[in-house]
Amino acid sequence: MTDAEMIECPDKGRQVERLRAIMHRLRAPGGCPWDAEQTHASLVSNLIEEAYETVDAIQRGDMAHLEEELGDLLLQVIFHSELAEEVGSFDFDDVARGICEKLVRRHPHVFGESAVAGTDAVLKQWEEIKRGEKGAEAAAYLHGTGKGLPSLLRASKLQKKAAKVGFDWPTETGVLAKIHEELMELEAAVDAQDLTAVDEELGDLLFSVVNLARFRKLDPEIVLAAANDKFERRFNAMEKRLKAAGVDLETASESQMDEAWDALKKERS
Repeated sequence: MTDAEMIECPDKGRQVERLRAIMHRLRAPGGCPWDAEQTHASLVSNLIEEAYETVDAIQRGDMAHLEEELGDLLLQVIFHSELAEEVGSFDFDDVARGICEKLVRRHPHVFGESAVAGTDAVLKQWEEIKRGEKGAEAAAYLHGTGKGLPSLLRASKLQKKAAKVGFDWPTETGVLAKIHEELMELEAAVDAQDLTAVDEELGDLLFSVVNLARFRKLDPEIVLAAANDKFERRFNAMEKRLKAAGVDLETASESQMDEAWDALKKERS
């Protein structure tokens, strides 16, 4: 089948090939100017955006949009693979082969003779195999953990990995005490007007709050996303309430906004 024929291919089992052919045509001479200009670096924001939009569809339970967003995310993988293939680095088949081999290698209890019982044992085995790959056993235990992730997610990943070797609070009480301790240190830094210390203590406080989310088996990113949505919903309701009272948001006083906000808070809006 020629590239032109593949672009029109209706065969359900060949749609990844079709996508690759379309991407190749977009990048080829006479294709799309925008696609032709892109680089790995220029596509970073697109990759992040598509990943978060996929997460949003999952959180909303919107299967129709999840299908669409997964397609957008797959496009990013195909796009980067096409860019790499053009310079002879790797192609999509190399990417797929690499992850296939990794999955088989890291699941010896499924594809080999290893015997493990339960999720915890599987995760421990995964980490041991991972550290044994490419000489990783000589690297620091936390080396490379979560690199490239948003800081909130990386904090959680670092804490989870440290906890696997026993570096963790024995109870939630200790986590809460640590949050109180960091808050007091932040307050002291603010009182002292020590800007450097404020930055550091604020980071420590955020890190400790993430630890509490981890301890409660909550994803800090999802928890914060829910708080963001609640704030936006309540702020919009406050604006609507002010308008109903003949008050424009831009000219509303602090007391008017506080009164409307508190009323909505009591109403659980």
